[in-house]
Amino acid sequence: MVRITVQVSSGSARFRVMVQAETIERALEIARRHNPAAECRVSFPIDPESYFTESSIPGVKTVEEAA
Repeated sequence: MVRITVQVSSGSARFRVMVQAETIERALEIARRHNPAAECRVSFPIDPESYFTESSIPGVKTVEEAA
């Protein structure tokens, strides 16, 4: 499993979510499914210390909201 930060943008609303999935591509699919009207992009640089995770449960967690 990998864990990445995804930037979600919809109009003037922007926020970041931490997504855990089997691959980066799958993480983006999960973020898009949770935010169907928004643009979802991988936030770079990817943090090497949190990239690989031992947990086997995919999920999404909001980590930062921007005005």
